[in-house]
Amino acid sequence: MKTLVVYCHPVAGSFTSVVRDAALQGLADGGHEVRLHDLHADGFDPVLSASEHSLHLDSAVPADVQRYADDLVWCESLVLVYPTWWSGQPAMLKGWVDRVWVNGVAWTLPSGANRLRPLLGNIRLITVVTSHGSSKLVNSLEGESGKRIANRSLRILCNRRCRTRWIAIYGIDTSSQQDRVAFLHRVRRRLAK
Repeated sequence: MKTLVVYCHPVAGSFTSVVRDAALQGLADGGHEVRLHDLHADGFDPVLSASEHSLHLDSAVPADVQRYADDLVWCESLVLVYPTWWSGQPAMLKGWVDRVWVNGVAWTLPSGANRLRPLLGNIRLITVVTSHGSSKLVNSLEGESGKRIANRSLRILCNRRCRTRWIAIYGIDTSSQQDRVAFLHRVRRRLAK
């Protein structure tokens, strides 16, 4: 599959970067064609400006996000790799969604219509690979907003048969080396499929 990996973590050498590498290795093992966007390394600007917002019903994609939009339209599978902070995605990743999943790329609103029409029929699979500092129970009580965004917001703009996969390690702050190694193996194995 043509797979776009969007990675978001500000620190090189973090555990999340090791998770990204495991994901990339799994995708390579599975023979997938991969493109990687490292938002921090790219210097991606996550801020949706007032002028950009005022044009959100236009189909013009800002020049600085055009390559991100092109790769989103290119891929059949989207993999998001990030740490869960404050029960959600890092701000930069949320900004990527705000600025890249725009009219003319991810959706359209035809004149006179009252519902968005999805445009990303090319995407058949969304995989989220993330870590949580707290337990699964605490995340469930908080509502798991990252999972909701993938399942309820992003997926509906994709192929009508699009599936989502959630690969998470919970309690990362107190996890053992053995837990982390097992998680890396799980990421690699699941992404090779």
